[in-house]
Amino acid sequence: MSDLKEFDVVALGELLIDFTQGGISEQGNPMFEANPGGAPCNVLSMLTRFGKKVAFIGKVGKDGFGEQLAQAIEEQGISTRGLCFDEDVHTTLALVHKLENGDRDFSFYRKPGADINLKAEEVDEDLIAGSRLFHFGTLSLTDEPVKSATKKAIEVAEKNDLIISFDPNLREPLWDSLDDAKEAFDYGMKHCHVLKISDNEILWFTGKDNYDDGIAYLQSHYPNIQLICLSLGPDGSRAIYKDQVDVTIPAFLQDKTIETTGAGDTFCACVLNGVLENGLDHLDEEKIKTIITFANGAASMITTKKGALRVMPHVEDVDQFINNY
Repeated sequence: MSDLKEFDVVALGELLIDFTQGGISEQGNPMFEANPGGAPCNVLSMLTRFGKKVAFIGKVGKDGFGEQLAQAIEEQGISTRGLCFDEDVHTTLALVHKLENGDRDFSFYRKPGADINLKAEEVDEDLIAGSRLFHFGTLSLTDEPVKSATKKAIEVAEKNDLIISFDPNLREPLWDSLDDAKEAFDYGMKHCHVLKISDNEILWFTGKDNYDDGIAYLQSHYPNIQLICLSLGPDGSRAIYKDQVDVTIPAFLQDKTIETTGAGDTFCACVLNGVLENGLDHLDEEKIKTIITFANGAASMITTKKGALRVMPHVEDVDQFINNY
């Protein structure tokens, strides 16, 4: 099947600058490093480590940051054929503040921001038709016109029988209301076959107070989802395949962890690679355990680095890390 398609994965969504805190100046001011970021391209970057051919659809400003981002994803082997430049709106920026527990808090400079200005007519339909898998999240569903562009891309993906994967990635400050966010979650889940969701997101969205009930809710309301991957932070992750497999794999905890930026995206990419390698119809418990163990290891490794897109681990290094853990 891959021989007939130009790309393995095409992703649509945000490409932005993540300003991550990088120390304190002589004057006592926080210093920030301008890291290329955005969940869809983080996923694509990790997929290139497996040798997968990938492409991105999105929009940046025609400014210095936009040029930096285009260069950064090209360097990672991500095709920029679907990348558009906005003449009027600047590249979207995010400030990532590290919390005491190692988690992150985001401040976005995005109203306006170039990523939400992608229009439906700018979506490269041939690029999607020429791919095996389409990946998206909810940040491209917060505002128009990118919301319509995302829905058009999904229509094209469905028309061409692509596997569709969805990572909701809740960022509360970006929504006018959390009801809008729930609507976007619901839309994504109605259209995907592979779902990557985090521990706090599944409980928030389903309104349940435990993961078993949350998973049961998703399985009953969204029968199209064949593989649910639930990231559990320091408790590892859990994968549920149809009604056949339900496995939990512990995390690879490290003292060297400095921040969790990109961990979920790294995990997601490893899952998608496993789906591409094995097919979505032919997974079993042993294959899923192998996929999720590797995904947990890769996600752990990215937490020891600042940023994500440019510093994704190599496959052989992940294997070595897991074997030596």
